[in-house]
Amino acid sequence: MLRNLNIHNFTLVKELDIEISNGMSVVTGETGAGKSIMLDALSLTLGSRADASMISIDADRAEIIATFDVSGNESARQWISERELQNEDTCILRRVLTRDGRSRGFINGSPSTLADMSQIGNLLADIHSQHEHQSLLSHETHKRLLDEYGAHKDLVSETNRLYVEFQTKESRLQQLIRASGEESSRLQLLEYQLEELQGINVTTGEVEGLEAEQKRLSNAEDTRFRCNQALELCRDNDTNNVGAMLAHAIDHLSAIDDENITGVIELLRSSQIQIEEAVNDLQSTIDKFIVDPERLNEVETRLSSIYDMARKHHVETDQLPKISEEIAIEIDSLRNADVEITSIQVALEDIREKYLTNARQLSDKRQTAANKLQSTVTEKMKELGMPDADFSVQLKPKAGENLYPGGAEDIEFLVSTNNKQPNRPLARIASGGELSRISLAIQVVTADTSRVPTLVFDEVDVGIGGAIAEVVGSLLKNLGTKTQIICVTHLPQVAVQGHYHFRVIKDEATTQVIELNRDERVSEIARMLGGIQMTDQSLAHAKQMLTSAQE
Repeated sequence: MLRNLNIHNFTLVKELDIEISNGMSVVTGETGAGKSIMLDALSLTLGSRADASMISIDADRAEIIATFDVSGNESARQWISERELQNEDTCILRRVLTRDGRSRGFINGSPSTLADMSQIGNLLADIHSQHEHQSLLSHETHKRLLDEYGAHKDLVSETNRLYVEFQTKESRLQQLIRASGEESSRLQLLEYQLEELQGINVTTGEVEGLEAEQKRLSNAEDTRFRCNQALELCRDNDTNNVGAMLAHAIDHLSAIDDENITGVIELLRSSQIQIEEAVNDLQSTIDKFIVDPERLNEVETRLSSIYDMARKHHVETDQLPKISEEIAIEIDSLRNADVEITSIQVALEDIREKYLTNARQLSDKRQTAANKLQSTVTEKMKELGMPDADFSVQLKPKAGENLYPGGAEDIEFLVSTNNKQPNRPLARIASGGELSRISLAIQVVTADTSRVPTLVFDEVDVGIGGAIAEVVGSLLKNLGTKTQIICVTHLPQVAVQGHYHFRVIKDEATTQVIELNRDERVSEIARMLGGIQMTDQSLAHAKQMLTSAQE
């Protein structure tokens, strides 16, 4: 439901903020007051095109915000959730127009395309007038309304599910068929690659171990030489090694009787111990670093083979085992391609039969619902002052034996307002007033099943009056008990039926919209009945009409 409409600097509206309730809201005003400004603004939030001329003359930008309560609108909630927009119980549509001709749209604060705003708009509101956003001219809307009216939801869902399943398997089948022509050469290549990979048989962690061993072996001779040099300096040089010099130093200092020298001697003896430990460690290291040219050659040859294989497959060396697994899986898939093709072909035939069975059932149910819908809508059109009207629902079978989403036929609403003319598509109805009344008739008949919670009617009362106007008003009021109705009208017979009443007031430069209380409604109805000069008689008549309508 539309809860709030906020307008800034849009045409003659400087600032407008109105709360809209459930039920039927009527909008009235003098001719030329701009009664449709609210609807024009709302249309922009629903994805209609805009231009800079819509901005107030003394402003640089215009902004319209429409706030909808979608807590009871499952289709809208799902749409919002699928796009990860916030506030699943509220949908805020905002449109900003600027002087450079650009416009921006936002859904719950997130920048959005006009296409997205139009999509969500179709789930929130439907505007019925000659020039505005009107989903009722869409064949998809015709199909949706008919299926909702006939309670075909489960059958439509199952038909669509089978269609998607068929398309998915058909795509896989074509992929396999295209690949089958290259299968032999591809299989030979993969088998050769797998043989190479299995032959080299790289294990997890092997490369890291080989690289460490290669580094150790290649540096063994240099390491042994340097360690031996250090060992000679520490111990093996008979006349000039660190150990011997430390011993001489201790001998010389031992002859001195001094506490400070005693501490130095202790430090030198500690150094002797550390030198001995270092010598032992050096000897162990020399023993470990064995020069083995043959083993070094083996390691380097193995690493070279692994590096070459990794470059060949454009991967790191640690990914070679995974590549081997993937190639083995593809080989298995190619070898079993014929089996899979046969399996898919059998499955496709089964899905096709199920789809056709569902589609035939859906077509039969649609035809039954169409017969009932066209009869009921035609009767409503006659009640709305179109005595020669005829409404029909055309089911046009789709060509060929292909499977289609949504069933095997297109749905189109046709109408004739003159019994001398054949039924034609709704889009070819010239009169905006007639089209609005046809829309009203359809909406009244489908109100219990339609998913669009807000209906807006403009020009619905053009060219009618008297008893027909009362019928229009009564139908709108009754419709307002099932959905939210906003109706722009110039007829008092329609205006008195509203649960809420807004009046559009225009002065030289601006337009305002105010909600009327009961006394103000009486005055407005009297104005609509008798013009600018209100009389006691017109006021009494207006009060009586309003009282009767609200009983």
